[in-house]
Amino acid sequence: MKLQVFSSALLALLLAACSTYEGGYSNSGYRTSSCYDCGVVQDINSYSGERRATGAGAVAGAIVGGAIGSQVGSGDGKKAATVAGAVVGGIAGHNIEKNAGGTWHEVTVRMDDGRVVVVTQDDLNGVREGSRVVVRDGRARLR
Repeated sequence: MKLQVFSSALLALLLAACSTYEGGYSNSGYRTSSCYDCGVVQDINSYSGERRATGAGAVAGAIVGGAIGSQVGSGDGKKAATVAGAVVGGIAGHNIEKNAGGTWHEVTVRMDDGRVVVVTQDDLNGVREGSRVVVRDGRARLR
């Protein structure tokens, strides 16, 4: 009778230990985890100076330039001023975005499921190679 109770208790203890297990390694050798957005930083490249423009600056500049241009003149002159303002504003917005300056970082993260994700961010906030991070909203943050 004592052996049955002991065996049952041991089995319950082993099952409880298995239920709290949060990760390990899959057959492919990659770490598995309950965190889909988690990984380890493999590489960080830092850049400064001119960036690639996304187009957002050009669009914003065209809208502002067109709005300002529409305040000038009347009739066909007003239409021409609106178009000219949109074009000049678009060019200015593109150049402002491209030359925003500063330093930015491309952070390469090996995710727990084996994927490789590269995010671009302005600050590292303590993230460095080998750091365990969560990748959310296009940023790598310390976990």
